[in-house]
Amino acid sequence: MTDTVVVIYSGGMDSYTLLHLARARGFKVHALSFNYGQRHVRELECAASVADSLGIPHKVIDIRAMNEVMSGSALTSGIEVPEGHYEEDSMKATVVPNRNMILLSLATGYAVTVGAGAVWYGAHGGDHAIYPDCRPEFVEKMDAVCRVANYEPVAIEAPFMALDKGEILAEGLKLGLDYRQTWTCYNGRARACGRCGSCVERLEAFAAQGVTDPLDYEERA
Repeated sequence: MTDTVVVIYSGGMDSYTLLHLARARGFKVHALSFNYGQRHVRELECAASVADSLGIPHKVIDIRAMNEVMSGSALTSGIEVPEGHYEEDSMKATVVPNRNMILLSLATGYAVTVGAGAVWYGAHGGDHAIYPDCRPEFVEKMDAVCRVANYEPVAIEAPFMALDKGEILAEGLKLGLDYRQTWTCYNGRARACGRCGSCVERLEAFAAQGVTDPLDYEERA
């Protein structure tokens, strides 16, 4: 195992925290982002800005051509983004088919290229209920496959698997992170909407930690 990791970095608060955690643990980090046609493409602007400020390598892979085989999600299609607290039906509307398997496969290839021993991604405990590709059994299977898919074994790791979003935020606050440098809202407008499930979950995480989210919102649920 090398001291280099590839962090799948969306530009959201979870992957932002993960990126800094990897650096805090002494790893050499390569940040990897994906443009898959998400309506909240603004998150990629945040990712680029943070990577530049930290002076770490950052690659953005454009996979929008894969939309035809990753359609049917409110994040990539003309389906309205559900509002309110995450419930089963609303969360299912935001599932991008097979997204994490595709992204982790590409990230594994990149890890081999840059000599990284692991790929980290921000799956967490709050995602388990609906997102199959954020569950422990998925991570375990992907880890097993990616260790044997190339001559060089690459581990798949989800360090936040046992944490919820509030606990992830707590880790970031301990590191002194500035969450103005992140984007969470599923709508691609100038300000975060404050109403979509992603915004509501983020605001609840900040409330659970007794701090105010520094982002500007259209309204705060």
